[in-house]
Amino acid sequence: MKGDMARIAVKTVAAMSLLACAGAVLAQNANGSGANAAPQNVLQLSASGTVEVPQDVLVMHLSTTKEGNDAASVQAQLKQVLDAALVQAKRDAKPLQMDVRSGDFSLYPRSNKDGKIAGWQGSVELILEGKDFTRITTTAGAIQNMTVSSTSFSLSREGREKVEGEAQAKAIAAFKDKATSIAKGFGFSSYTLREVQVNDNGSEVVFYAAKARANGAMMKSSMQDSPVPVEAGKARVIVSVSGSVQLR
Repeated sequence: MKGDMARIAVKTVAAMSLLACAGAVLAQNANGSGANAAPQNVLQLSASGTVEVPQDVLVMHLSTTKEGNDAASVQAQLKQVLDAALVQAKRDAKPLQMDVRSGDFSLYPRSNKDGKIAGWQGSVELILEGKDFTRITTTAGAIQNMTVSSTSFSLSREGREKVEGEAQAKAIAAFKDKATSIAKGFGFSSYTLREVQVNDNGSEVVFYAAKARANGAMMKSSMQDSPVPVEAGKARVIVSVSGSVQLR
């Protein structure tokens, strides 16, 4: 009997201890100082760092248009021009410096005023792309029976990665400066980081407009072997930092 009474006494003491702990936790949460209490003096902010870098990839589109009475003859003419252009361009091709590929190949009927097919018209495109602007423009100027229809510029992955570190460092410095300034503005002496996010995955690239200095048929000089004039612009590599800080 005495043993049973002792076990009951132990269980009673344990139960009272659990109730006391639960009561303390409830009181702490009610006062707003528990683990689930809403954070106080927490600041959410963001900042960004930007680096400008010259665009290092040129994409040049050359095209030609043919027309005739039947689709087969027009297609044959387009194929002949494209095959010759590919042979000529591939002689000067070099990986990354100038890659060569065919582009759009279209063929469609022309209708007369009665809505009947009066002939066929088609176009074909050759694309030169790479980092060697001189090689690309010289090749474009030498290709027969095709003219430059458009040019565009971009920033290569290597070019972007080269300056991402610099942009990231600027973003972090701007984030820290902003946090310090705001903390002091609210009467706090310092801050500590709670969480932070850096978008260094495929940083945003904003391209400035850049185009050839001539257009249309004028791009093809009277001297067939002269380079087509082009001028690249600049790209902005942007890295942003966002997160929260605890003001102290």
